[in-house]
Amino acid sequence: MLNGPPAQNALAELELSGLHDSLASPVSESMNFLNEIAHRFPDAISLAAGRPFEGFFDLDDVHRYFDTYRRHLTTRLGGDQDAVRRTLLQYGRTKGIIHELIAEHLRVDEGITADPQALVVTVGCQEALFLTLRALRRSDRDAVLAVTPSYVGVHGAASLVDMPVLPVRESSEGIDLDDLVAQLARARAAGLNPRACYVIPDFANPSGIRLSLDVRRRLLRIAAEQDILLLEDNPYGLFGDPAAAGPPTIKSLDDAARVVYLGSFAKTGLPGARVGYVLADQLVPGTDGPLADQLAKIKSMLTVNTSPIAQAVIGGKLLAHGCSLRAANTREIEHYRSNLERVLAGLEARFGDTPGVS
Repeated sequence: MLNGPPAQNALAELELSGLHDSLASPVSESMNFLNEIAHRFPDAISLAAGRPFEGFFDLDDVHRYFDTYRRHLTTRLGGDQDAVRRTLLQYGRTKGIIHELIAEHLRVDEGITADPQALVVTVGCQEALFLTLRALRRSDRDAVLAVTPSYVGVHGAASLVDMPVLPVRESSEGIDLDDLVAQLARARAAGLNPRACYVIPDFANPSGIRLSLDVRRRLLRIAAEQDILLLEDNPYGLFGDPAAAGPPTIKSLDDAARVVYLGSFAKTGLPGARVGYVLADQLVPGTDGPLADQLAKIKSMLTVNTSPIAQAVIGGKLLAHGCSLRAANTREIEHYRSNLERVLAGLEARFGDTPGVS
């Protein structure tokens, strides 16, 4: 029997090998897997994903924060209700509408002086990371470095832009700076062009290590000497012990625009809002603005803009707490610290005298 053409209603088939390489990587499945498990077993306590505690979630807060921001916007726009509706319900400014509030939050909570025009409000921090790597990746020679093991999201974002992630050894300090310099030299000898090093300086995922002030300063010196950027991701910094002030963010120490600061309101605001941001104040010669303007061009072709409604909810929470998310998360900080103390006590009781366990 002769094989004729496929049946008219046969479904087209696409080989996985014919799709983007990132889709064949286990990394591409990890986020979906963790979210699926969490939804199937909502009462399970998972240490695998950074999902905020749901016990403090309140649907009424969404309306309250939205109204708080709407009143703020009405005042700022001189009572022009048409402009208020347009700002909240129409396609919006690609770089975002709560950039000035975020800049104030960074000043209050992190000691970072941020030009609001150097901020891009993104669909979660993951988009901020993608935009930054997409802008930095110009050719096959470009690469990014990251401590190994590191947050799976940086590997996923890098694979989507076809950018290799070069591993840097972890150390008791959080990052082996000698290995960082060695990896940079090795990469350049191989014809690669290292553009940046990705770091989570506060309670790194997955190690939990917090970089000391000395390591942060040395990282900045290496970045300047080696002519690379630091991509500082800081989703957990505000959850440190309130009785013991932690070291400042690397960005607050940065006086040469070596740091692209990546932020998220998923842990401190509301994960369902999916609002993050990137502070990119690096100069781009030949343009009239900072790197943030270039990231906004990419965003305009990716997500167009971040939902103004979601931004309004986060903006309202900022306004309700004097732009201090540290103050807004007092309950959460106490809850997480109690959990930590219980886990440590339980480990000590069960494994405290076990040789080889630390």
